[in-house]
Amino acid sequence: MCVKDAQEMENLDASAAGSWPLHDLLHTRVGNWDERESRVMSPTTDNDALRASFPLDSISEENVAPERKQNLNGDFVPELRSGEWSDIGGRPYMEDTHVCIGDLAKNYGQDKPNEDVVSFFGVFDGHGGKGAAHFVRDNLPRVIVEDADFPLELEKVVTRSFNETDAAFAKTCRLETALSSGTTALTAMIFGRSLLVANAGDCRAVLSRRGIAVEMSEDHRPCCANERLRIESLGGFIDDGYLNGQLGVTRALGDWHLEGMKEMGEKTGPLSAEPEMKLITLIREDEFLIIGSDGIWDVFSSQNAIDFARKQLQEHNDVRLCCKEVVEEAIKRGATDNLTVVIISFHSKPPSQLVVQRARRRDLGAPFENKYGVARVMAIPRDLSVHAIHSGR
Repeated sequence: MCVKDAQEMENLDASAAGSWPLHDLLHTRVGNWDERESRVMSPTTDNDALRASFPLDSISEENVAPERKQNLNGDFVPELRSGEWSDIGGRPYMEDTHVCIGDLAKNYGQDKPNEDVVSFFGVFDGHGGKGAAHFVRDNLPRVIVEDADFPLELEKVVTRSFNETDAAFAKTCRLETALSSGTTALTAMIFGRSLLVANAGDCRAVLSRRGIAVEMSEDHRPCCANERLRIESLGGFIDDGYLNGQLGVTRALGDWHLEGMKEMGEKTGPLSAEPEMKLITLIREDEFLIIGSDGIWDVFSSQNAIDFARKQLQEHNDVRLCCKEVVEEAIKRGATDNLTVVIISFHSKPPSQLVVQRARRRDLGAPFENKYGVARVMAIPRDLSVHAIHSGR
């Protein structure tokens, strides 16, 4: 949630989502919504004890991708497993949603032989209602996969698709003013050994590389210097930490009902739907990726979240249970926002234990674990100063 004084807004009727006139709003290549919805939103697991708090707010597949074996050269190939969990947190209503699709092209009938499987994951944090978040969740993956340049030029495709989906939602709002709202959007696409993260807003993606947190996105908030420069160059301003005094994020889809935020056509307003992207090649030391809505990051630092999730995976190696535990821990820590976590593991085995390097000095203290499970060694040198030594494998 990022709209100023959003607690005073009324919850939107969930039944409105079913009345969106989608067929007339997007490109002609973005059709057959009802057929797609019935196929994608089918139940994905028989384990009722591990269903998310809001199962209708997510689209998931239990088996994210077929098992991929190492090639003849012995290069690392990710073995994808994913889990997700969400909770209303301290809010009166739920505006987060998420999506997990193991094979994007196959899911939308665009499967082509001899092409890498593209897996798609996303977290969408709505504000001012859940209309925009659900619209983007339901439509953005299809817009991406049916772009003429998919999957050869993914970065261009993703940027174009974010903007096209945003424009389509603007038309929806004109027809259904009750749906006026906005959403941040963070997506992760994995194909072969490549990971492409696209972010518009303050959801966050963090990669665990041998237990070290690697930031895969930047929070788009008014306090960011680069965002402030972009906003001011487009005629916007920051007032009391809010974009144009109204919004707590500087990039989002939707929010067309907010005056002075966006413009149709070539002219653009200070609120941008264009994502920032980061593309990396995964290596064997890359263990898992955490995607979370901003409610998670209100109480977890990036490294703290990696430490916590890593320890849970070492104990039981259940990705979805780990997501549930992250959300529950966030609530224990006093999180007040909606909470959504998606974790994608790149290995079938749990993360290995970190090896503690023991010094040869006789005054070396015993190893210990801090409250988040990070192994450390406490040494007491002769000058009585204290040093903590933390080593990887």
